[in-house]
Amino acid sequence: MLHLRILSPTDLTDEAVRILEAEPAVSGLAVLRGAAIRPRGDLVHADLAREVANDVIEQLRGTGLHHRGTIEIEPVPTWLSRSGLDAEVSSPGSSADAVVWAEVAQRSYDDVELNWTYLSFMSMATLLAGIAIITDSQILVIGAMVLGPEFGAIAALGVALVKHRFVLLATAVRTLVFGFLAAIAVATVAALVGRLLGWVTIDDVTGPRPETAFIYTPDKWSFIVAVIAAAAGVLSLTSSKLGGLSGVFISVTTVPAAGNIALGIAFGAGHEILGSSLQLVLNLVGMAIAGWATLALQQKVWSRVSVRRARALDHRRRML
Repeated sequence: MLHLRILSPTDLTDEAVRILEAEPAVSGLAVLRGAAIRPRGDLVHADLAREVANDVIEQLRGTGLHHRGTIEIEPVPTWLSRSGLDAEVSSPGSSADAVVWAEVAQRSYDDVELNWTYLSFMSMATLLAGIAIITDSQILVIGAMVLGPEFGAIAALGVALVKHRFVLLATAVRTLVFGFLAAIAVATVAALVGRLLGWVTIDDVTGPRPETAFIYTPDKWSFIVAVIAAAAGVLSLTSSKLGGLSGVFISVTTVPAAGNIALGIAFGAGHEILGSSLQLVLNLVGMAIAGWATLALQQKVWSRVSVRRARALDHRRRML
């Protein structure tokens, strides 16, 4: 169940209410006339099944309400309502499978913002990955994977391609490129300091590392894992159930590869730089393709659901 909170200019309120009243999946509707100060107008509350949110939101956007007012979408974790239950049961599909595109787009724009927090997490994750490689520790590699914030920007690439939002696409690419470059630069400086202090040697970087060798030896399995992980991650982001993201974070070798690139640069180890660069690119490309394909499939499935639902509603109106 979702809750809509709408701040509507007075001249648009009646049309918004008409749209909401005509929707059988809206189980609760309240209008507070004159309650809004900015914009000057009314406050509208509505409860509706998650499965029909896209259709309702698109109709509301068609009135221009989002330009002059506000449409807020809030998930309702717990609710007690017979009419709400009837609305959800009668709506096609499953609420867990429903993709609320406005919600996904908002999250994507938030995740691709190139700010101090993003760069800090990227840098710390890459530093941790560098230490993991030096000590040949899989535990630290997993920690670096979980700490890295890059998946949100990778998922945003798929959203941008599916919804044709090219500003989002450019922003996501910029965030990924500058984020990895900045993190590699910080880790390279740290590796150089460690080299000068004698804490890190060339043998630590190029010697046998059986526990972390996968970081600089990409193969077909690297691509397959990236595809599966990205598909699972996108499903976790678009679904009302978010249980799969932690598994995604510890499945792909992006941040660890960046850490090994930094070590390779610091010690002039070209083989390490090349292998890890291929690993990084392979993972990023695989995840971007899988994210786009998963979102495109979800959009196609739900567009068909919307068409069938619109036909059913039209038939119902004709029968009344």
